[in-house]
Amino acid sequence: MSITVEDKAQAIKDFATKDGDTGSPEVQVAILTKRITTLTEHFKTHKKDNHSRRGLLMLVARRRKLLDYLNRKDSARYRDLIARLGIRR
Repeated sequence: MSITVEDKAQAIKDFATKDGDTGSPEVQVAILTKRITTLTEHFKTHKKDNHSRRGLLMLVARRRKLLDYLNRKDSARYRDLIARLGIRR
């Protein structure tokens, strides 16, 4: 149910703001989005897996907090990120 090392490395490479960047909000949101997508696919076959569903809700809340932070600090970066990830509107 977790993402592969290659998926995580690709997200870091695609969304890093500078070389070696793993802590920027863009990278964190991209990794969380990949994990959320993976869990969503898992729930299509395992509908009664409520323990993992709680984890999914926590991931969504963490992503929401990071997106809110990014929107407060730099709304242009926020809009660019949600457009690149294909989330929201």
